[in-house]
Parts: sequence; structure tokens; C-alpha cells
Amino acid sequence: MSRWIVLAIPVDGVSEAKRDAQIVTELDGSTEEAETALLDAARTYEHSVGKARRREVFRCSGRSYFIRIHGRMATYGLMLQLAELIDDTAQSSGQASA
Repeated sequence: MSRWIVLAIPVDGVSEAKRDAQIVTELDGSTEEAETALLDAARTYEHSVGKARRREVFRCSGRSYFIRIHGRMATYGLMLQLAELIDDTAQSSGQASA
């Protein structure tokens, strides 16, 4: 079983103050479970939009989607990407996690 995160990376329409990537969700599971969590996030993630009037979800690959969220005043573009943990110094050095 692998450890995964879903990242939201602002691409378009987002102010400079909100351009940092955010972790949408973290999970332990199979590749299929992680890809399902990514698609669920693509269908529901709001970023800073109070109320989305329209959402477009574009599949880039099995592990990334581009979403365009149309709000009342602006349109936002975000990449949602799935990342698998491949190394953790706490685990590789034999340290127990707290």
C-alpha cells in the first residue's frame, strides 16, 4: 500500500497571494484508490471560489487533471495532480514516526 497526496496547483485567474500549491487530500491506498480520490477532488475542489457556476474537468493523464472553475466574478484554472511518496527519511533511517 502506498502513501499519496493530491495537489492543487493554481494556473490561471488566481491572485499572487493564492498561487501556492495546496494539498487537497492525503491517503494510503492502491493506485486505483488514489486515482479515484484525484477524480473526486477534480469534481469537488473549490479553491477560493465561493460558489461555482460551472466546472470543467479536463483529463491530462491518469494522474493529473486541469479544472476550470467559473465563479460569479472570475474564472480559475488549476492543475490537480496525484503524487506518490517514494522516499521518507524518517522511514529510511529507521526512525519511528511520532
